[in-house]
Parts: sequence; C-alpha cells; structure tokens
Amino acid sequence: MLFPALISTLLLSSSVRAEVYNTFDGPGFPACNAVAKVYRPSTVDEMVSIVKDAAASGTPVRASGNAHMWFDTMCSDDANTIIIKTDAVNGISDLQLDASSGKGSVVVEAGVTFPQVAQWLQDRGAALGYTLVNWNITLGGAIAMGAHRSSLREDSQVSAAALEMDIINGQGEIVHLSKTANNDTWLAATTSLGLLGIIARIKIEVLADYKVWANQTTIDEATILNFTGDQMYDQISPYVTANYWWWPGVKKFHLRTYGVLPVKTFGNAFQSTFSVTPIEGALAKALLNGGQNSSFANFASAATFYALWAAPNFHETVLDFPLLSWPVVGRAFDVLIGGLYPNQKPEWEYDLHGHTLELAVPVGMGPALLRRVRELFDESAAEGKAVTSTYRSGINIKFGKPFDSFLGQTTERVGNVTADWSKGAMMFDFPSFVPTTGDHHRYNEEWYTKLATTLINEFPVRPHWTKNTRQIFGQALKNLDQDSLKRFAAVREQFDPKKTFRSVVGEIIGVV
Repeated sequence: MLFPALISTLLLSSSVRAEVYNTFDGPGFPACNAVAKVYRPSTVDEMVSIVKDAAASGTPVRASGNAHMWFDTMCSDDANTIIIKTDAVNGISDLQLDASSGKGSVVVEAGVTFPQVAQWLQDRGAALGYTLVNWNITLGGAIAMGAHRSSLREDSQVSAAALEMDIINGQGEIVHLSKTANNDTWLAATTSLGLLGIIARIKIEVLADYKVWANQTTIDEATILNFTGDQMYDQISPYVTANYWWWPGVKKFHLRTYGVLPVKTFGNAFQSTFSVTPIEGALAKALLNGGQNSSFANFASAATFYALWAAPNFHETVLDFPLLSWPVVGRAFDVLIGGLYPNQKPEWEYDLHGHTLELAVPVGMGPALLRRVRELFDESAAEGKAVTSTYRSGINIKFGKPFDSFLGQTTERVGNVTADWSKGAMMFDFPSFVPTTGDHHRYNEEWYTKLATTLINEFPVRPHWTKNTRQIFGQALKNLDQDSLKRFAAVREQFDPKKTFRSVVGEIIGVV
C-alpha cells in the first residue's frame, strides 16, 4: 500500500526537520518543542499504519486531539517525535437508548469533540452525562488526560462514562478493553496519559436528553475560608455539578450550582466562557498588560472581571440577547459548557493567554489549602508586591467524586502520603494572564513559584496532567502513590515494550 510505504520512507529519513507543535494557544505556547512531522489521518486504519511504521523504525509517537495543553510536557524531547493529530478521525455511531431507564451508549472515534457528540446526540433525543469538560477537547484526549467536570454527587471524570475502548498499542495492534472493576489494565487505561497507545474508539454511556438550570450566589471570602472540610462537602455535594470562582482581590466567592430539569422545560440559555468580541479582546489585553508592572492595575482588572462575572455569561440562543439575571435554563451542554457566540472568537485569538497551576487535594483539606493561599496573598501584600487573580474568570475551585484509576486525581489510593480521599477531591485551578510585552513575566513572578512549592510541600496534592510545568510534576512526584505508578508501568510495558509512546510527564513520574 502506498500510504504506509510513504510514511515509512518519511520516518526513516536521516534528515529530520524539527518544528514546534503548539498548544491550543498557538505560536509561543508549545506543547512539544521539536517534532519531526504532524500527521492528520482520517481513519482508524490510517492511524494503525502510522504507528506500525513508527514502531518498526523506532520513531517516538504522540497522539493529539486539539492540544489542550498549557506547557511543553506533551512529547518527549526527542526531535524525531511524530504527532498523530486525531481530530479528523471523528465518527459517531451505534446509539443505543433504553426508553424505560433513560440510559444508553454510543460509540465515538478518537477525535470526536464534546460539541460534536453533544449535537449529534441531541438530534436523536439523547445527551452526554455529567462528565462534560472544556468545549475544545476530544473525548479520546479527555480520557487519556483524566479530564473532569466538577461534581461530588455524580461521576465527574470523563473516564467514568467509558464502557469499552479500542487502543492502538505500541505495535500498531488494536486492543479491545471492556470496563472491569479492579482490573489493572482498565485502571491504567482510564487515565493513560497516552502512554499505552492511541485511544481509537470509545463506547460511552449516555442519557436521555435533559435540560439544566444554573444559579450563582455571591459569598464573602471569610465564610468559605472558615469552613471545615465537612461544611465545604455539604455545600457542594447536593448539586449535579457546582464550583467556586474565587476573587481574592475583592475577597469574594461566586458559588455556581447546577441541577437537572425535564427536556421540555422552558429556556434556551447558552454559555460562552471564552467568547469575546474584538473590542472586548483589545480592552482586556490592554487592561491585563497594564498589570505586568503594577499591582494596582491588577487589582483594578480583577475587580472589573468580578463585576462582569456577577451577571450571567449566557445568551438566549434564539434571539441572541444576553441573559441578565439568575437562574438560567437551557440544554445541558449549552449551559454547562457552550461554545462561541456568533461573530465572536475565543480569547486566545486576541493574545489573551494564560499560565496555570492546578492541584487536587482531598476535599476535607480544601478550606485549609485556601486559607494557606490567602496567607501567601497577604504576605506578598505586606512585602509591598500584592498579587491577585489576573485572568478573566478568577480562580476556579472544582470538585471530583472518587474514581479509581492509577493516575486519576480523585482516586482513593494514598500510598505513603496518607490522606482521606474517600469523599473526593477539591481542584485548585489558578490561571493567570501571560503579558504580551517585555519579558512576558507576570507581576511578582517569584510569588507563583513560592505558591506552588508551598502547596506541594504542605499538602498531599496531586497535579493535573496538562496544567502544570515540568518543575511542578517533579516536585509533586513525592505525593503520588508509588504502588500505582509501578502497576501502571507494568501495564504500559505490555502495551508498548518498545516505548514508542513517550512524554516528558511519563519520564518525570518514572513510568516510561
């Protein structure tokens, strides 16, 4: 066949021209610093052929959906690495839905995104469950990275919806897996970091179509910080999904909560977290860049964004007018995630980029972690270099129901670092604006390093797999369960003995 032969010739070429492979943020934000080639196949069979040829020539491979990364940790630092971009392998088929239970399943291919499958299901009277995540992520990528929604009541990790998977292993063979409790292969596959191979197909659980309401209340910072772990759990757990937005500059929290409604309920709300007009993008960029060397400007921008987020960031889908009061009601995906408003673009197309730190801690320790962060804020202010949130949506505090997976954030596996994860996790997600001027450093850059080191050293935190730097992964390694890492590595050896699939993260945590 011509296609595999051509690939083999390219892979075996002695002259490798390295290129940068970017995150969704685009140029200047690499996911991989140097790769030899990016392939964009359109079928599972083509992906199989590429992997077989790569394995034969000893070429490192990484799969990528829409590069939902923040830092250069996706590949290994081998310039011979090739990328298999999966977004064109996006078939959806075999919907099964039981009318009496309201539950069913559907089969999706590697590159299907959440908006694609949500619309396809809605057209057929079905919907995704509560494991919804960011609108530009592929389902294969979401399962590989352990992506999650925010919930302590419902299954919140995307992998929890997976019933079966086809994975292209390191020899280019398709391995079929079915969900099995306490099976090491399944426990590795449900947060594989792409190190077992390419997740080619997934059979996922779906529900009969429904709508969602969303509400938001404002709470004084002191109330949340003075919670016990049980009080935090009790506030969040009754809802299908819920999260806090923390605005440390004004010492307030927004508590956003969601619940389920019948599909015939009136309401057509549509959320767009990332959608901005050209004027809004230019103003936000100027405002945030002004804070590169000014604490005052950062606090002014934080107060502005806090005021904007007090009102719903929702439109009515039919007439496209903004909704001005809470609560709002709409289709599940439209309310929980949404997409872009008409004639608007995502914020990163206006040079609004972020660096982030995301760490998971047992929910019982959540208030203590937030109090420690407040102490660090206050220390920086006392030193004359006050820091606050410098992004359009404050600090996102999410939650996750326990889910057993070797590398999952919310697993109850504790190893030598003992802590009670049995009620789930609180995820501390702190995005901050990356200035487009000067040296691109944030105001009081050293403070962000101190924040991460303090939390890793003082709490049994686990890192989010795409939202942290190499340094964070290295520091947090001591908090990971060593038995889980060893058992994951053993499964990986079976799937990929030649180590075709490699990444910086896998190397740091010792499973490659």
